[in-house]
Amino acid sequence: MTFHTLIDTATLAARLKDSSVAVVDCRFKLDDPSWGEREYGERHIPGAVYANLDRDLSGAKTGRNGRHPLPDPAWFAQTLGRLGIDRSVQVVAYDQDVGMFAARLWWMLRWLGHDAVAVLDGGFAKWLVEKRPTSSGHESRPSRVFSGSPRAAMTADANAVAGLTGGRLLDARAPERFRGENETIDKKAGHIPGAINHFFKWNLGDANTFLPADALRARLENALGETTADRVVCYCGSGVTACHNLLALEHAGLKGAKLYPGSWSEWSSDPARPTESGETSRDQR
Repeated sequence: MTFHTLIDTATLAARLKDSSVAVVDCRFKLDDPSWGEREYGERHIPGAVYANLDRDLSGAKTGRNGRHPLPDPAWFAQTLGRLGIDRSVQVVAYDQDVGMFAARLWWMLRWLGHDAVAVLDGGFAKWLVEKRPTSSGHESRPSRVFSGSPRAAMTADANAVAGLTGGRLLDARAPERFRGENETIDKKAGHIPGAINHFFKWNLGDANTFLPADALRARLENALGETTADRVVCYCGSGVTACHNLLALEHAGLKGAKLYPGSWSEWSSDPARPTESGETSRDQR
């Protein structure tokens, strides 16, 4: 069975010895970039390899292309090969709990044409609560050759965002950052004009697992109004938590939304680009 959006802990536990399943630990903290790899070395899901957001899931920064720009596709394909991933492998990505970093790898694999990828629902926190097995140290998988090319229809650049008509910009950041009240990461506060706020954590229930697909669909459709998913562009601070909204949309059966990879960190780096502040969100909590 192939998994395309989410996988639960019991299902993954039953497939840990399957060599056709590649488990990737994506744990990370923005304020401590080495934290995830340290935690991985202490304990991780058996057989998992580690992917670092800054080093493995992002490209070179120029100061005007955002905090986590997409890497060169050929370079990223080589990274996937080093992690033991090719087109025959089912990938399972996990992070510490809510899925924000795992969703980045989920989206990037799909961007290069690999759909057999799922996020572990509830992440490593749920795995530990259930007292499932862990390993320590650093593991690797036999290298493979990953072949794939970017799906251009999955992204929108700043020019496309600026010229967006008849669509919807969906901002995944926390409401106070969206409103411009509390910006602690990027130099400028606010949001892209016309955007609405759908905080990525509104996709989750109390246990940090995703809401059921029908509940997600109702919540997201209410946020989008009359806009169909194929006219939606998702963004956030740097193109990471926006992938969580893209995963939620896909799991809810709302397909075709795009990612603005540079997101607010790129948009706000150009003083000529307009910005807004204040409330235009549809609060779905």
